[in-house]
Amino acid sequence: MDTIASLFSFITTPVSWVIVQFHKVYGAVFGPDTGWAWGLSIVSLVILIRICLIPLFVKQIKATRAMQTLQPEMKKIQERYKNDRQRQSEEMMKLYKETGTNPLSSCLPILAQSPFFFALYHVLNSIASNDTVGVINERLLESAQKAHIFGAPLAAKFTDSSEKVAALNSSLTDVRVVTAIMIVLMSLSQFYTQRQLMTKNVDTTVKTPFMQQQKMLMYVFPVIFAVFGINFPVGVLVYWLTTNVWTMGQQMYIIHNNPTPGSKAQAAYLERLSKHVVKHGKTRNRRERAIVKAIVAKGRDRNEYERKFINGLNKAGLAAQGDGTVIKSEATAAAQVEDGTSATGAPRRQQPKRQTKAKRQAGTAKAAGEPTSLIKADEPQSDTKPAAAAKKGNAKPAGSTRSKAQSGQRKGPQRPKSPSKK
Repeated sequence: MDTIASLFSFITTPVSWVIVQFHKVYGAVFGPDTGWAWGLSIVSLVILIRICLIPLFVKQIKATRAMQTLQPEMKKIQERYKNDRQRQSEEMMKLYKETGTNPLSSCLPILAQSPFFFALYHVLNSIASNDTVGVINERLLESAQKAHIFGAPLAAKFTDSSEKVAALNSSLTDVRVVTAIMIVLMSLSQFYTQRQLMTKNVDTTVKTPFMQQQKMLMYVFPVIFAVFGINFPVGVLVYWLTTNVWTMGQQMYIIHNNPTPGSKAQAAYLERLSKHVVKHGKTRNRRERAIVKAIVAKGRDRNEYERKFINGLNKAGLAAQGDGTVIKSEATAAAQVEDGTSATGAPRRQQPKRQTKAKRQAGTAKAAGEPTSLIKADEPQSDTKPAAAAKKGNAKPAGSTRSKAQSGQRKGPQRPKSPSKK
């Protein structure tokens, strides 16, 4: 590790200068020889570096999403040229060039941050060895050696001997307890960050080897931090723990406000956006208009969550426009189909209402030319028909107004019997 740190010695002076400047500020508040002054100086160094790396972080997000989109095409190329490695590499480079994707872009923040990490390691290691480094002179060196974070010296390691720890005015138990807790927190923060990325911000409709690799890294990285963390000084552990916490918070913000299309985070975001747009009848800012504009531009290529968002606006009497705005339009909402395109054709066909049995029978009888008296049995009969029926001895009680089918006789209209030949 000393050899690696010496390779980045060109940046040791700038890093030590930044730490000293922050130490002057915090030393005036907490005291120059306290662990708070030196510890917060390291934390501030991390924040300053990560702010400068925000453009690279945005580029990393775009590159990661582009790689996820290209995974199906990459898999096809691998299967097509599985016996020709050279042609496979050529087709991959051609695909990257056509889509403007760079696989190394996802590693830019880590690569850009590594010189600062090893420079800080070199500074703290020099403090533990009682050597001046960069702009840290003998007075600052003595002050840094007195600084303790929860009882552990800033330059102590988990693997240090009891004599070396005693020379820094501390005990081996304090050093190992503090470093062990920080290593566990560092590993857990790394695991949670990667797990959050895999469970919430990954397109669930695409199943590729890239996702399997990311899932494997979710378990590999915490182990790597735990193994190498025992060789890091307390100050470096503070640096790396702060970096992990910053990355976790930064990723939570990105997932909450700019999720990956097709992910669970996008479903939650579009649900929140839909509630706000329906409530106020408009989008709030330029970012939301850009998201609505992108969804409208996709047309029939929208995913499940985007179609649900558009349909929710239509049901509320709203219509998303091509420029990202939302307007109130009942006519437009009624003319929208499920995929969001306007239906300008014929109106939707209405299903006829189901008629009652009596009406169907009446219609059948009229079509056949049969008397309606056989169908409308519940209507009052004329005066002549009861009299004629009485003469034949078939008169019914006066109180009965509804004809009933006789036993063994079929219900409904009956064909009149032919007169007797007698």
